[in-house]
Amino acid sequence: MSNKLINRSTDLKRLRDEGYEIEVRGGHLIVHHIPYVNSNRELKIGKLISTLLMSNDVTLKPDNHVINFMGEHPCNNDGSIITAIQHSIVNQQLFNDIILNHSFSNRPPNGYDNYYDKVIRYTELIVAAAKSIDPKVTATTFRVIECSEEESVFCYLDTNSSRANINFINEKFKGQRIGIIGLGGTGSYILDLVAKTPVDEILLFDNDEFLLHNAFRAPGAPTIETLNEQQMKVDYFTSIYSNMRRGIVPYSEKITEQNVELLKRLSFVFICIDSNSARGMIISHLKKFQVPFIDVGLGVEIVEDSLAAILRATLGTPLKNDHISDRIGFIDTDDDEYSTNIQIADLNAMNALMAVLKWKKLNGFYKDLKEEHHTTYTVNTGQLLNDDYTT
Repeated sequence: MSNKLINRSTDLKRLRDEGYEIEVRGGHLIVHHIPYVNSNRELKIGKLISTLLMSNDVTLKPDNHVINFMGEHPCNNDGSIITAIQHSIVNQQLFNDIILNHSFSNRPPNGYDNYYDKVIRYTELIVAAAKSIDPKVTATTFRVIECSEEESVFCYLDTNSSRANINFINEKFKGQRIGIIGLGGTGSYILDLVAKTPVDEILLFDNDEFLLHNAFRAPGAPTIETLNEQQMKVDYFTSIYSNMRRGIVPYSEKITEQNVELLKRLSFVFICIDSNSARGMIISHLKKFQVPFIDVGLGVEIVEDSLAAILRATLGTPLKNDHISDRIGFIDTDDDEYSTNIQIADLNAMNALMAVLKWKKLNGFYKDLKEEHHTTYTVNTGQLLNDDYTT
């Protein structure tokens, strides 16, 4: 994707054709060979890094004038800081080999029209001092940077993560194979959220069709024609999210004793089903497989002329699962606190958020200071309770 993006974008292609060592990686433009002078009047080589604003794999006009730099702060030939670009110290990891040490600001009256102009302006301001010490130094080496044609799971670049400079944190999800059992309201919202992370695969398990009532408790807005097709849920959601990413694998079947081995080599499983006996069987096997999981539950009751609801998300890991039997029912009953026929999209979305946030905390994407393994939210009191901590 990187080389294609450069070839399709006239500003990036012009930089490369003029000899700049450019690379596009994770929604960022990296200019690799920028000579500069440090405070000791020594010649050094740094990197300029800019976020990219794109549409259909072609660059647009930059949405900001700020650029980042990897290296010491560039100085004039007398060792004084170049104040024309001085902005802030960042020292933030971007990729394994790229650190944003400084943020520079030099804004033309109308901003930059393209990334060529942006890079050229900052390069001229930085390299001038280096040239005054050694006229032979240059940023245009004509050295070709092998842009890594990443086997990204996404069909287009994740510029949302690059704009926030969280690509390095997002890397924590790579290599994972996630299972979602049940694509009712909560399961479908979990898919919507997990699909936007760079996990390798998402396995979907459900043997029901996507019908009219499902449209009112799932993300998106299917057409009447789509509903009339009565597709299997796994096929419907695969067709939707395959527009964005690769690695979605549909299984139009329930998880039973006969096929539970499908879960054995997964990294994590979300359980979003109503049957207590089925979840009991699945959890029993996941514990044997040492596969961590989150089981969700949602109960809604009509109380006078309003709804009262409780949402639950329970985490089990190989290191802690002694609380599971106290939190999750494994016997099918008619009065299960978390199992009713009432499904509301906002409650399904909230239940999915509780589960995905906990999964992300488990992966170190978010800080997890308490390491709770059981969370409930009671809608009518607004009470959020955490329990079953690691220690």
